[in-house]
Amino acid sequence: MPTPSEQPPRTRELAGWRAAAACSGLPPQIVFAQHASTAGPALRACARCPVVRECEEAVAPAESWFDGVSAGRLWRNGRPVALGRQRTRRRDRRQKGTKR
Repeated sequence: MPTPSEQPPRTRELAGWRAAAACSGLPPQIVFAQHASTAGPALRACARCPVVRECEEAVAPAESWFDGVSAGRLWRNGRPVALGRQRTRRRDRRQKGTKR
């Protein structure tokens, strides 16, 4: 494996963002969670993270079938998961069903 000084400048730059990432101290099961209820701490960390753009470039979630939190979004199989709206729709359906 090449040492950091042997890596191309862009690779070194992308690797350096991890130290500044707001999620860097979180357990992997939270960062790589598949459900919003588990990923909440990572999503909240993203809201204050200074390296969101670098995170998305390095992880490339849409290109890698990524599962977890990257760049302020929850991803499943490389697609962003809709947060909030999905729960609201389910709740609305239940409420409509009980009123009938």
